[in-house]
Amino acid sequence: MYNPKSSKAEEFISHEEILETLEYAEKNKNNIELVDGIIEKAKLRKGLSHREAAVLLDCEIEEKNKEIFKLAEQIKKDIYGNRIVLFAPLYLSNYCVNGCVYCPYHYQNKHIPRKKMTQDDVRREVIALQDMGHKRIAIESGEDPVNNPIEYILECINTIYSIKHKNGAIRRVNVNIAATTVENYRKLKDAGIGTYVLFQETYNKETYEKLHPTGPKHNYAFHTEAMDRAMLAGIDDVGLGVLFGLESYRYEFTALLMHAEHLEAVFGVGPHTISVPRVRPADDIDPSKFLNAVDDDTFAKIVACIRIAVPYTGMIVSTRESKECRERLLHLGVSQISGGSKTSVGGYCEPEPEDEDTSQFDVNDRRTLDEVVKWLMELGYIPSFCTACYREGRTGDRFMSLAKTGQIQNCCHPNALLTLKEYLEDYASPETKAIGEALIQKEIENIPSEKVRSIVREKLIKISNGSRDFRL
Repeated sequence: MYNPKSSKAEEFISHEEILETLEYAEKNKNNIELVDGIIEKAKLRKGLSHREAAVLLDCEIEEKNKEIFKLAEQIKKDIYGNRIVLFAPLYLSNYCVNGCVYCPYHYQNKHIPRKKMTQDDVRREVIALQDMGHKRIAIESGEDPVNNPIEYILECINTIYSIKHKNGAIRRVNVNIAATTVENYRKLKDAGIGTYVLFQETYNKETYEKLHPTGPKHNYAFHTEAMDRAMLAGIDDVGLGVLFGLESYRYEFTALLMHAEHLEAVFGVGPHTISVPRVRPADDIDPSKFLNAVDDDTFAKIVACIRIAVPYTGMIVSTRESKECRERLLHLGVSQISGGSKTSVGGYCEPEPEDEDTSQFDVNDRRTLDEVVKWLMELGYIPSFCTACYREGRTGDRFMSLAKTGQIQNCCHPNALLTLKEYLEDYASPETKAIGEALIQKEIENIPSEKVRSIVREKLIKISNGSRDFRL
């Protein structure tokens, strides 16, 4: 029986409920009366149940699919406006004891170079990221209790936050490391992390155990229940995700929403972010061996239906995807993207030699951060480096209460403009700066409060004169 309030993974991610949901969706995918009712409910911006969302995902009625895409775009605008948050991953170590068959870091891969950054390495990489203009990073690491213990991760976080280079500073460190204990999550909370991110990879228990044949990650329950332990430890911003292509996308979509429902039911706070990576080529990994590949059109609909079902959550798409794909997804619900990314251990300060490649997967969008910023502005988006909510305590239920009502824009829109101004002053190319200055002047007029407009103008002048780190 499906029980979203249960602490047991196989109850809040019920295989039987997923199969019944998929059967229900298949049966009703062309039930126009039901589809209309679900769309009308979705227009309230309160979200949908996993069953309702599954019906929309399966819907084959062309005119209704157009409505679904249009609604997803409108919900994105209503809650997140035209801001796109930018970040970069930072891989600390690719030592790993797991046997994940889709990841080149699996322990049986004997020809990939193994690297672990020293604190001096971390400093060099962080300075390089700061010199690009990044303020927010996501640290990544393989699971290895000897080479990558929690103490090493904590030391790296402390190093990252300590570095102030020129006008640069990393203001938010999100963490994507293996499932761990409540005690270790408390240590991460005390270290001042932003969001704790953990991809489920696949929610199908049987498939999961086959894809993770050896190592601690083989334990489906321990992995799937990780977010519960993180939130019990006080980490109130968590990020979910699956690796599309490992299992049926319909199964993963339904289970992902069930996981979001579980967090909402137990903790009163759903996922801060949802990531939607697809399997990509990598050293020792051939994506064609995975038979559940998701084509671009289906992928777009997945993103649209997640946006409708979980309207409050941030949605992330990385440089795994091409420029063209990312542009399409930005319209349908994505609110965060990476830029200028490296998926190797290091590589920002100096490119890795070809024969020492430690990349976890191939990057599809290889543009620089400045090129991505310019591209976003040309599309009419505001590139945002804002981390104000995290630093002002607007996390967990405090953030969600603002996001669910759309009021988060009152904070995020002005702060996005201020952080964009910082980027333009410190890092942008002349062409990017010219486009950005014009965009800022235009967007100031979209701030409804004259008082806030006046404050923002004042702070923009101070940024031009060398001051930094204003936030509302």
